[in-house]
Amino acid sequence: MKSKFSSILLGVALAATLFSCGGSDPKKELDTPTTGSINISIDESFQPIMETQVSTFEGIYKYADITAAYKPEGQVVQDLINDSVRVAVLSRILNAEEKAIFENRKLVPRETKIAIDAVALIVNRNNKDTLLTVDEIKDIFSGKVKTWKELDEESKLGDITIVFDNNNSSTARYVRDSLIAGKPLPPNTFASNSHKALIDYVNQNENAIGVIGVNWISDFDDSTVIGFMNQIKVVGVSRDPAPFTTGSYYQPYQAYIAQGEYPLRRYLYIISTEGRTGLGTGFASYVAGDKGQRIMLKSGLVPATMPVRVVGLRN
Repeated sequence: MKSKFSSILLGVALAATLFSCGGSDPKKELDTPTTGSINISIDESFQPIMETQVSTFEGIYKYADITAAYKPEGQVVQDLINDSVRVAVLSRILNAEEKAIFENRKLVPRETKIAIDAVALIVNRNNKDTLLTVDEIKDIFSGKVKTWKELDEESKLGDITIVFDNNNSSTARYVRDSLIAGKPLPPNTFASNSHKALIDYVNQNENAIGVIGVNWISDFDDSTVIGFMNQIKVVGVSRDPAPFTTGSYYQPYQAYIAQGEYPLRRYLYIISTEGRTGLGTGFASYVAGDKGQRIMLKSGLVPATMPVRVVGLRN
């Protein structure tokens, strides 16, 4: 009897020890808004800014572990639909067909606007055509204009080459949807497969025009951004048709994005399909909150949930 009683006590003690050990690491428990582990998918156009957001969040909440995968927009949406992730960062909200998929699963995606972004056009440093109207840009991406000489009779450059980071990227979709009304891109369009490769290609090819998310070239405290900017020129864009004045052209600087002067703007969203308040919800709240929005401001994007004061300086 004594031996049996001792065995029972030993079993209880062992169970208590295992329970205690298992409960000592919050990462192994069910995730909460500030603890646990999750996977998220992020549009690779926003990798620089979202890497900062993730690392800062994890620095504040030491028991939070966010594994971020940076992919073309189409793959990010597919990850949500396949339930590979329940949190995604995109430059668009879900369309009606995509929302219907989640409604059939009794889930309502939560879409949180976190920033105003822009699409930047970049050209080779030897290219003198650094000012384009929206109409000229539409003509380039529709294939109506095929050479630089059609834009400037004095240009010594040849046939235009259009370069995106990826055929399925959000920048390519933005151009198709917002500039050429859903029509296919012309035959002189190519994909470079990464943002660095895109910048390298434009740097090495005088005839190229590249399309890139502005956060890759907007944070001047980042040495990588400074290195990129030394390789290319950023195009100024005007809504006004020709004839025009130099003052009506705007580059994708933060103030011009905030005021709506720069035409090629878009929004950035965190989309969550979590059925409860978990780590994804906590991360989305953080990015949309004061600290997350200050990171957006520093990076050169325009915060979506906090007011921005634009100060004009005069001589």
